[in-house]
Amino acid sequence: MSTKDFIEKDYYKVLGVPKDATEAEIKKAYRKLARENHPDANRGDEKAEERFKDASEAYDVLGDAKRRKEYDEARALFGNGGIRTGGPGGAGGPGGFNFDLNDLFGGGQPGGTGTGGGAGGFGGGLGDVFGGLFNRGGAGTRTQPRRGQDIESEVTLSFTEAVDGATVPLRMSSSAACKACAGTGDKNGSPRVCPTCVGTGQVSRGGGGGFSLTDPCVDCKGRGLIAQDPCDTCKGSGRATSSRTMQVRIPAGVSDGQRIRLRGKGAPGERGGPNGDLYVVVHVDRHPVFGRRGDNLTVTVPVTYPEAALGGEITVPTLGGPPVKLKLPPGTPSGRTMRARGKGAVRKDGTRGDLLVTVDVSVPKDLSDKAKGILESYREETAAEDPRAALFKAAKGD
Repeated sequence: MSTKDFIEKDYYKVLGVPKDATEAEIKKAYRKLARENHPDANRGDEKAEERFKDASEAYDVLGDAKRRKEYDEARALFGNGGIRTGGPGGAGGPGGFNFDLNDLFGGGQPGGTGTGGGAGGFGGGLGDVFGGLFNRGGAGTRTQPRRGQDIESEVTLSFTEAVDGATVPLRMSSSAACKACAGTGDKNGSPRVCPTCVGTGQVSRGGGGGFSLTDPCVDCKGRGLIAQDPCDTCKGSGRATSSRTMQVRIPAGVSDGQRIRLRGKGAPGERGGPNGDLYVVVHVDRHPVFGRRGDNLTVTVPVTYPEAALGGEITVPTLGGPPVKLKLPPGTPSGRTMRARGKGAVRKDGTRGDLLVTVDVSVPKDLSDKAKGILESYREETAAEDPRAALFKAAKGD
């Protein structure tokens, strides 16, 4: 990220969210863009790949509370006239001062005064703000190692795999050093130093009023090197799309929509920089019998009217284990929930949640004549009892 980036790039616009967007809104917008423009889903589409990279870069800043605060402060500083240049009496004019923007990042002369010195200059607060946001220590760190990009992938698990955990293969595509030229960009592995930027990968240009802005070098595209005989695979860029399959362990107890971070499993870094991270978004298929409520599993069990009225013992299935028996108290109403402890999903500490069993009184559609006669006798015996009496009383406000 160059000095120009924090002045010109609007990461809120990239993600399509307002500046007061919540963390959840930012995350939701990023996931949507990442899914739509992921390289695996848009093979050969360079524009989609660029949108994916822009969204990842924007989320890398806005998705981190500290970096977002520093970014907002930097934007506010330049957008609101916190630093002024040019004009009579102003910076760069008569009685004013001229300085390179890089001085703001701790590049001033020690012991001096004014804008670039250690005393009375900008060597403290601004350097801390921008240094934390852009990982820069000063003007001499332009060729620092660059961290690899973060990669986001998706995986779909069965209900049982999500509860018990699973190891799944993930095929990913990311930018890496070109294998054909070992990342040099040159067929013979002997690129020359870019004469324009003298190997720094960046050039300075006047911004008016004494400002000097730093941009990536156009001739070498920020690499600092130019291939004498460009590699046919990477066209001299030194980077190529690399595909790999990784076995990823999904922990037990993951839920639908959960985002898992695997540090250092993303795209390789540049110039010895660390790898990016891999984010895996988990989708879980539905189960025909069981449901999920946090660490607890749920199941609805039909019972007969005699079982509900007279009580008894019922057998209940469990996920991947032997069935359990539960005692049904006499007079159990339909919809009542009972608990089978330790038969739920795995928690982070290794223990299990519970199985929540909801009773559903089953009403038979077809009855024999004998059964109908028995029910008629039962209705006559209980005719004096009106189960809706309390309902009408409450409706009247009595």
